[in-house]
Amino acid sequence: MVTQRGLFIGRFQPFHGGHIEAVRSLAAKHDELIIGIGSANVSHTATNPFTAGERLDMISAALRDAGIANVIVVPIPDVGRNSVWVAHVVSLVPRFRIAYTNNPLPARLFREAGFEVQPVPFHGRDRFEGTKVREAIARDERGWRHLLPDAVARVIIDVDGPERIRELLQPDGKVEGEDSELK
Repeated sequence: MVTQRGLFIGRFQPFHGGHIEAVRSLAAKHDELIIGIGSANVSHTATNPFTAGERLDMISAALRDAGIANVIVVPIPDVGRNSVWVAHVVSLVPRFRIAYTNNPLPARLFREAGFEVQPVPFHGRDRFEGTKVREAIARDERGWRHLLPDAVARVIIDVDGPERIRELLQPDGKVEGEDSELK
């Protein structure tokens, strides 16, 4: 028997309250849901502050706390060529039937490769948007932890995420008083 799987792909920078609700909804529709951590090779930038391993820790802990067990999490590094991207994804994850994304480019690429594509259900989009969440963390706004599952907030604190995001959001991309070039 072939297991019915869906693929939910995103960067999850960080994995926030809207993501966990979307996963809860999508996981209920499938025998298994694959979460593809996109841009897994990118970290320590203003839009991608967390590593693939940190995002994997965030997602796994949040799923465990939520009691969601029918999920497989797979890091997916970028390949830099749209023409081979879907084949790259397919080579890394178990077989799936439906791809879930709200990003127009991956949606088009999956459709062109013959996959059914459906939108990810939004949950609290006005509050749960990656850029807004990262900015709230950087500003240390009261309540930023409420935008995230508790387990995710713990991982962010453990990796000194608020300070990392603040440094990465410096206007010139450099940490004040430091030479930001890698040696």
